[in-house]
Amino acid sequence: MSRMRPVPDLRPPGPVPGREPVTVALSGVDFGWGSSGKLSAVLSALSERSPVPLRFVGLDSGLGRPVLAEHPVEHWYDLPDSAPDVHATVDEVVRFHRVRAAVVVLDGRVAKTLEAVGVPTVFVDSLPFLWTDGDRPALPLDATVYCAQRCLELPPECEGVLASIPGLRWVEAVIGTPPAPRAERRAGRPCRKVVVSLGGLRAPLLADWTNYPRVVLPAVLEALATHGVREVRLAGNLPAGLLAEFIERAPAPLRVTAGLLPHRAFLAELADCDALLASPGLTTLLEAGSLGVPTVCLPPQNLSQIFNARAHSRAVGADVRAAWPEDVLREDEALALRSKGEKHALDLIYTAIGKAAARADDGHVVAALSNRILAALRQTTETTPDWGALTAAVGTGGAAQVADAVLAAVRQSPPDT
Repeated sequence: MSRMRPVPDLRPPGPVPGREPVTVALSGVDFGWGSSGKLSAVLSALSERSPVPLRFVGLDSGLGRPVLAEHPVEHWYDLPDSAPDVHATVDEVVRFHRVRAAVVVLDGRVAKTLEAVGVPTVFVDSLPFLWTDGDRPALPLDATVYCAQRCLELPPECEGVLASIPGLRWVEAVIGTPPAPRAERRAGRPCRKVVVSLGGLRAPLLADWTNYPRVVLPAVLEALATHGVREVRLAGNLPAGLLAEFIERAPAPLRVTAGLLPHRAFLAELADCDALLASPGLTTLLEAGSLGVPTVCLPPQNLSQIFNARAHSRAVGADVRAAWPEDVLREDEALALRSKGEKHALDLIYTAIGKAAARADDGHVVAALSNRILAALRQTTETTPDWGALTAAVGTGGAAQVADAVLAAVRQSPPDT
């Protein structure tokens, strides 16, 4: 893997009283909640490290705004669909708020537009292992700083894309600072309290984002009850009606509470649980690893989660994946399609999950998934995987490194931008 270019450590004593606030724009792709979790971590680091007062304005990121509720984002702006209208709206926001720099997580369109209107932009790419030549048009290859998050392996088909980025800078995991974890978890310890994280669920190309929970959650709850779990905290942006349905049908003796959690509240729940069952978003896996939480990877919702779950199992030294049954989805078929671009693989995955949801009532898929989840759960109590290995391998300083890149961009941007 390419070596990460070090970022200077600023760490000043804090904002200087009486200084005029500097405006930074932020945006995260509306593809699950991972981008918002990373923005939350970067905003916390900026608040700690900036020598000048900062104010934040947000662009798009509608799905992740609740995750960022703990941060002082002064204004949010929805963006139109057409490229000319996006350019005009961003230009107007930048001029009105005198934006000096921007940080964007995985939204290439917004990052390109900000650069086009003259705002130095730090782009955060948490999935550099995913891209091939077919993805070049969607990536902001000319961003002022392109922060690629370290990964365990970089497939050969990604190397040419990344090598062509002038501002490439490798950073460690961009995750929040976790609270103190519970006492050390030991093999054989009863698993009584579990967090189930489904993430943001929605994605731009996904027609029905309730398909995944309709198939997976019944299997999860059945497996947890069989395993002897008593308390379940379900985190995700499920609509109230669907949540009520799952809670009402939860098998005894499970006590299920559910609802959206802001980023810090989610980390606090992680620190206090016996195990995590997660749709394998990378930010969630890395944050759980920083706390040493035993983690089961639920079936992937999208292409990147196939990579994430495999990397996690290799790192921790145990196969704690509950993959889709092969009559639902063959992962290697999705991986083969990525050479044409991510969209082609996503089409296959979303179609497969939709078909599984359509026949969920026959019980076959749910039963097969429940057995796989139960087997993975038993791995968390009967073996001693190194739950922090993935996080340790990539480091935990990425939020501070990205924040320093943003502050450097602020210093280089003229005050009258």
